[in-house]
Amino acid sequence: MGACLGACSLLSCASCLCGSAPCILCSCCPCSHSSTLSRLIFTAFLFLGVLVSVIMLSPSVESQLYKLPWVCEEVAGSPVVLQGPIDCGSLLGHRAVYRMCFAMAAFFFLFSLLMICVRSSRDPRAAIQNGFWFFKFLVFVGITVGAFYIPDGSFSNIWFYFGVVGSFVFLLIQLLLLIDFAHSWNQRWLNKAEKSDSRAWYAGLFFLTLLFYALSVVAVALLFIYYTQPGACYEGKVFISLNLIFCFCVSIVAVLPKVQDAQPNSGLLQASVITLYTMFVTWLALSNVPDQKCNPNLLTLFGNGTVLAGPEGYETQWWDAPSIVGLIVFILCTLFISLRSSDHRQVNSLMQTEECPPVLEATQQQQVAVCEGRAFDNEQDSVTYSYSFFHFCLVLASLHVMMTLTNWYRPSETRKMISTWTAVWVKICASWAGLLLYLWTLVAPLLLPNRDFS
Repeated sequence: MGACLGACSLLSCASCLCGSAPCILCSCCPCSHSSTLSRLIFTAFLFLGVLVSVIMLSPSVESQLYKLPWVCEEVAGSPVVLQGPIDCGSLLGHRAVYRMCFAMAAFFFLFSLLMICVRSSRDPRAAIQNGFWFFKFLVFVGITVGAFYIPDGSFSNIWFYFGVVGSFVFLLIQLLLLIDFAHSWNQRWLNKAEKSDSRAWYAGLFFLTLLFYALSVVAVALLFIYYTQPGACYEGKVFISLNLIFCFCVSIVAVLPKVQDAQPNSGLLQASVITLYTMFVTWLALSNVPDQKCNPNLLTLFGNGTVLAGPEGYETQWWDAPSIVGLIVFILCTLFISLRSSDHRQVNSLMQTEECPPVLEATQQQQVAVCEGRAFDNEQDSVTYSYSFFHFCLVLASLHVMMTLTNWYRPSETRKMISTWTAVWVKICASWAGLLLYLWTLVAPLLLPNRDFS
């Protein structure tokens, strides 16, 4: 009886899986904008791929991967000698993540090309964007299965550099969204403080600003303690010192009188958030330094699975603190991209999203009131976001999570995962680019007085 009821429930949702996001024929879809639901479902596809990648990194799954043709091929006529799950076994997990993320990137890149120049839901391609989820899931599964039969050869090495470039761009998008979030946060709290005539909002801003700066100082101290050594690790010392100086400079610029006159909402809260995030990216960069003395992660051994890293084969754990925190930040950023439109016109223009006008918003609220548990089409006149750019962001997200899950290690010809200086420089340059971007938001109204930056 329970199985029959479950089958009937699935059949009642079949029109949602095969139809469009408005789903006017069934009540199994929530009452919301079809544009929001579509983005959430595509993001769920991405998170499903991330979950599969995490499972494949588990040592208990590695034994099943030996059956695939690209695992432990014969070299020079003789099979590879395995020594437990430390060398080849761990490498299998990384190679599986590469293929899973390749499938995700290919899936979203296909939709990015397909959705170019879609202007409204009246375009026939919009029905593909907002519906046919069951068939899209089959396509996703098919691409994934095909990716696992790609001959190894130089695939991992070439795909590594695709991951480096894509992850660098995604780090810049993260920084852009963080800057926008900090500006919106500060502006809203200041408006509430002015309307309510209460000092509690000012006290909250002061406390959070002080907290973020305190955490940044603690982070700098810990980086010097754990990632530098007396008479060594000069690169790490330079990176930490430079980022500390740059963060101090942008904090001073944020409170200059001329900057305050041009942007009254600019303040130390935004600067403190950017400072803390810069220290976080610096931590990620130093965790990839391929030097035994300057990277404690290279000397950590856990019994639940290890992987050879470093040019001399140092051992490092599967999941270290930078990877876990980086994955959490990735999830939050991806949800941010899927759900939110910015309060600032310039950011919406750059991210290819639109802020809902008051008249249209009122009309949509009336539609929500009568939708009775069904999603409705809010893009009949124009789309609220660029379909193509959204999928391109998910392509970059797929590449970034691939690098995060594999700790930015590069596959080598000796079947070892090597931590390289490439990962270090990419992350450090991303932190510098983020600071320059934030500095530009501060000084742009002064350098271009004829443009509207409100």
